[in-house]
Amino acid sequence: MYRRLGQIGLYARRPVRCVPLTATHCRLRLAWSREHALWTPQQWACVMFSGESRFSLRSHSRRTFIWRAPGTRYHQENIIERHRYGGAGVLVWGGIILGSRTDLHVQIGTMTSQIYRDVILEQHVRLFRGAMGAQFVFMDDNARPHRANIVSECLQSEDITRMDWPAFSPDLNPVEHVWDMLGRRVAARQPPPTCLPELRRALLFEWCNIPQDQIDNLILSMPRRYASCVPDFIGLGLLAYAQYERKTPTHTERLALYSATGLQP
Repeated sequence: MYRRLGQIGLYARRPVRCVPLTATHCRLRLAWSREHALWTPQQWACVMFSGESRFSLRSHSRRTFIWRAPGTRYHQENIIERHRYGGAGVLVWGGIILGSRTDLHVQIGTMTSQIYRDVILEQHVRLFRGAMGAQFVFMDDNARPHRANIVSECLQSEDITRMDWPAFSPDLNPVEHVWDMLGRRVAARQPPPTCLPELRRALLFEWCNIPQDQIDNLILSMPRRYASCVPDFIGLGLLAYAQYERKTPTHTERLALYSATGLQP
């Protein structure tokens, strides 16, 4: 059966998992992609990508497979929607930038706007801004504590440029892949953590030992990452644009493509 399905172009793959998106979310993601489509690797190298993730002792199995054709990874029928957090565990925050990373912060209790300002911004982000200067750009998501007035005022007082970020877009953030690396490294430990203090120590240790070149490769993948977020209902998106350019489209095809993406010929 596997051979037969392969002969018609269907292969077993894990489905993409994402949070539920509305039409408004999709429009904002597209607008963000258009805005950053021409960014160079040098510009991305000035961005600190940050995020939070929850780790628990309970395994979250992803042994679900679907049969799909090559190039259809992000088609709606091949995606499983899920909300991000659930259950008890350890909440961590970290930031990555080309050539470096912050210390991993393990949060005891809820991440409030005051903790975010006093600990995350003051003790971690501000140091990188001081080292890099005005070209430094800070990326964080739209979680409520991140968008509080005291946080915005702190960023302004420290002259830290914040990148606008489309809601519900963890797939565009390379730090999400670092969380996956971290989770795999912790899960591979022998013996595995059996209590939250052990989990905390394992997370701190493994975070420091993730190879920096793997993190750098993720950051430099941003030009491909923004292309993949263009919704399928547009038809010819930025990813198709790159593919069509390699195939030398006709003049009519080019005009249709530019019209669909909003780019100028």
